[in-house]
Amino acid sequence: MFLSKYRADSSDDRSPWGDFWFEPVGRRTGSGIAVTNDGALQLAAVLACVRVLAESFAVLPLKVYQKKKGGARKLLDSHWLYDLIARRPNPWQTPFEWREMMMGHLALRGNAYNEIVTNRQGKIIQLTPLHPDRVKVELIQGNTDFDYRYRYTDRSGTEHVLTRGEVWHIRGLSSDGIMGLSPIALARETIGLGLAAQAYGARFFQNDAKPGGGWIEYPGTFKDKQARETFRESYQEAQSGLNRGKIAVLEYGMKFHELGLKNNDAQFLESRQFQVGEIARIFRVPPHLIGDLSKATFSNIEQQSLDFVMHTMTPWAERWESSIEFNFIGDDESDIDPEFDFKALLRGDQTARGNYYHFGITDGWLVRNEARAFEGLEPIDGLDEPLRPLNMVEESEAEQQGAGSAPAKPNQLPGSDDTNPDAPDDQGNDARMIALAQAAAARVARKEVQMAKLAWRDGQEAVVAAYAKHAVFVAGALGVGREVAVAYCAQQQADLAADTALDDFENLALCRLERLALKGTL
Repeated sequence: MFLSKYRADSSDDRSPWGDFWFEPVGRRTGSGIAVTNDGALQLAAVLACVRVLAESFAVLPLKVYQKKKGGARKLLDSHWLYDLIARRPNPWQTPFEWREMMMGHLALRGNAYNEIVTNRQGKIIQLTPLHPDRVKVELIQGNTDFDYRYRYTDRSGTEHVLTRGEVWHIRGLSSDGIMGLSPIALARETIGLGLAAQAYGARFFQNDAKPGGGWIEYPGTFKDKQARETFRESYQEAQSGLNRGKIAVLEYGMKFHELGLKNNDAQFLESRQFQVGEIARIFRVPPHLIGDLSKATFSNIEQQSLDFVMHTMTPWAERWESSIEFNFIGDDESDIDPEFDFKALLRGDQTARGNYYHFGITDGWLVRNEARAFEGLEPIDGLDEPLRPLNMVEESEAEQQGAGSAPAKPNQLPGSDDTNPDAPDDQGNDARMIALAQAAAARVARKEVQMAKLAWRDGQEAVVAAYAKHAVFVAGALGVGREVAVAYCAQQQADLAADTALDDFENLALCRLERLALKGTL
């Protein structure tokens, strides 16, 4: 009885106790392996791909925004949709566990279901997961092709009929718009081949890493077929079970010949390696994320990881976001915009996060307190204003400052008026003019040094572009001609290209700018 039950556990058992005769015909593959959704997880590559998709999506926090005029959005942290999906989808699961399970259902079966539970006032209070294998979609006769309901069988065997409004159904790739296609069913042959190779390897090592089998050379002949069968059964009994590995004793000149087939003859390892890439291709997961580094290099892993976020996780996130909008957001809340935040995928990459914050702050589209909030730090007074890069001056502003100003005459500061012959020309006024000129030159020099630091990191072209704008600023700030300002900037670029020390570069710029401010020429 025990032996019969043990054999019945195998899907390959064709005995009256086995499952072979009771399985759907479509489940069995050409390799002889029956592939099911849960059985496919026994293949390491499938399990790794499903875990990568489920866990990568589960770490993405959901943000709920309210759209404003002009494209701006306001973050809502007390909206009922945020509380439902991002904080407490049901009483027994964390948001991470719930999203991980839902994404696992989508990756394996192409469908994920939740029963929408409401209170007496009609407010949604929880989302109860429904196992896809126990859900059936039933078309309603006499209505349109897209009028259907759901039949769900719970753990106790009780069947529940749910309307479309009571079920949140997230679909994967679909051919009819109602049911998502199961990736396991579509790739059954590929996965079956991988399972067959895995089962062969297990049997191979079970047989002491020998191909198994052989033939016996016998110079004589057996009396009849029954004698031959009796000898074969007795020999197998003496070499199997507890007798495995014992020395065989052959009589009458018999010789045993072991089969010479080796694993490399069947390209066993190559076929198993190829199946890893095939399965990664099915789930659109980079091979290095599931432990296959055969074709990975230090230069392409970063790009593959970026491709995974752009071409794998982004479509899945958009599928969830559109489903949330369609099923939960009514016309009265059309300004609500749910979105999964991909910054969570950068949490472990300090360099990428640092560059993201650096360029956001220096380019002016991110304030410093926002960056601190992303890192969970308290805000600091005075860090709520966006920084304006010193080398980024509005063209209209620079033109207002410099385009309309005439070149200053020698020994004349910008804004001074020499039309009055009675204007005093004593030593006190000269000292004041020199002080003003030095202050203006120092301000322009400080701006130029900061501009040069930023532009020098991006190469020579960035330096040229930065000094082209800086010439307009110099002309306006010091009241000199445009040609003189351009000539000054050309000299500064030459010194910068000659790798002049930064301290010397700043002092040289200050001297030349003071001369420009006082004399109007270099």
